Amino acid sequence: MTLPPLVHLDDALLAVDKPADLLAVPGRGPANADCVASRVQAHYPEALIVHRLDMATSGLLLMARGAAMQRALSIAFAERRVEKQYIAVVQGLLADEAGEIDLPLIADWPNRPRQKVDHAIGKPSLTRWQVLARDVRGHRTHVALQPVTGRSHQLRVHLMAIGHPIVGDNLYAPDPVAGAAPRLLLHASRLSLTHPATGMPLLLHSPAPF
Repeated sequence: MTLPPLVHLDDALLAVDKPADLLAVPGRGPANADCVASRVQAHYPEALIVHRLDMATSGLLLMARGAAMQRALSIAFAERRVEKQYIAVVQGLLADEAGEIDLPLIADWPNRPRQKVDHAIGKPSLTRWQVLARDVRGHRTHVALQPVTGRSHQLRVHLMAIGHPIVGDNLYAPDPVAGAAPRLLLHASRLSLTHPATGMPLLLHSPAPF
């Protein structure tokens, strides 16, 4: 199994650039055993998953080297001390230069794994966005996204909810938008955190491949 490209490696942690359409952790059944975790563990057996990316999403995935570091990093994510940035291409031209999407999300149980906005029982969910470029001819917008909360499919549902689904999203976007790209145009491009072992700032970056 091919090791995904290493973006960072030290004695405490590592980060890889996950390709699109590869699971972060094993799925159900032998057919879904191939994933980032198993590929990395073939080279670094002590590596443990700290957070996840959707299978369709590419980009930075951080792993701890050992249980103690996994605990430290998991706490940092839970306490929102890790700043995450994604790059996406969305359908339509966003009118403003930046904004926030504050819509509560919950699992859409009859249609799993889909999530949905639910103002009655949804969990608070906040996404900040900023326009990077507008493609007027293609009627698309390149945006930088910062998920303040970390709900499942948060970015995909939030952007769909404001009328700008992510191009290539075959779970939420209308068929013409879903089929307009060979993959989901969503990439985890930056992670910023305090290194749990050294106490120094750690900034990881992966340019979007689209």
